[in-house]
Amino acid sequence: MKFFRPASLPEALNIKSEFPDCVPIAGGTDLMVMINFDRRRPPALLDLSGVPELRTIVERPDGVLRIGAGVSCKRLHGDYADALPSLAMAAGTVGSPQIRNRATVGGNIATSSPAGDTLPPLIAAGAVVELASVGGSRRLPLEEFLIGPKRNALRPDELIEAVHVRRQAGPQLFSKVGTRNAMVISISSLALDLRPAQRAIRCAIGSAAPKVLLVEGMEALGAALPWPTDGGPPGALDDALVEAFSGLVSRACSPIDDMRGSARYRRRSLEALARRNLTWAWRALERRSTCV
Repeated sequence: MKFFRPASLPEALNIKSEFPDCVPIAGGTDLMVMINFDRRRPPALLDLSGVPELRTIVERPDGVLRIGAGVSCKRLHGDYADALPSLAMAAGTVGSPQIRNRATVGGNIATSSPAGDTLPPLIAAGAVVELASVGGSRRLPLEEFLIGPKRNALRPDELIEAVHVRRQAGPQLFSKVGTRNAMVISISSLALDLRPAQRAIRCAIGSAAPKVLLVEGMEALGAALPWPTDGGPPGALDDALVEAFSGLVSRACSPIDDMRGSARYRRRSLEALARRNLTWAWRALERRSTCV
């Protein structure tokens, strides 16, 4: 097995262009498991842990954060709870502290698992993936980048360079169901993003379909919610609206039975997560309006 360890992004892209079958590795928390169990034997590894360009986070004047693919889950969880609450929550549920020290946001995106913890909050927040090659860069919405179970739109000569996501403008939440709070693959997961200025709601669900999904059909629900007006507090959240949201989530998913849980349990758990998270997020919006 060949092993490459570039010191810069241009060097890494040149190697990837010359050896397109080499597999990138940063934290190795997913890839090394497959190698250790002999489920994957790549002809070459491209170690990106020494590429400084991939470990930076830059916030633009418009509030969009450019998060390098090599940024660890520990850093997201510890330093970005205010800017990106749901992503920070999700990053805090990835494995053990030792794994979070090594696991990277780019690795979670590249693995493209339906159970990837950071994917629902990124999709709910409208994240865009930046892909780079020696020929230039391109960007794709994350929900389009993911195309199936552990399958994505990354080309053989490309690397994930960064993910772009806007600083939160309203309450965000992430919840997952599993046998423990952490160190467990999710049975189901849900991320919620309330956007009062746009009178909009976005939601993404994980472990409920062949890929992490953005729940569609939220426009009418967003228009019906009693958002704050003229600087005042929001109105009371009607139970019918909560049930309507839960129904949209339920209809969006297409779960399967596997060793972690049944399809029926996944659907029911997502319905419960939907009701709870919308209620909790609305309470957070009420508190925010009271404090202003």
